Amino acid sequence: MKLLIIAILVAILFTLGSGLYHLFGHNEGSSDRLVTALTWRVALSVALFGLLFVAWFFGLIEPASAPG
Repeated sequence: MKLLIIAILVAILFTLGSGLYHLFGHNEGSSDRLVTALTWRVALSVALFGLLFVAWFFGLIEPASAPG
């Protein structure tokens, strides 16, 4: 489960970097690629949130307790 979460986080960072690259318009059609990259980032973020919620619901992960 942890590897899947880390893989999704890495994919989110990759799409964020891709969006930043296309934001500065290094290629023709950069605006379309920017929208695509940011759409993927949002979709991956929502999927990660859903995965965390489902994993917590089924007891696959537990929230960390606060020190004290």
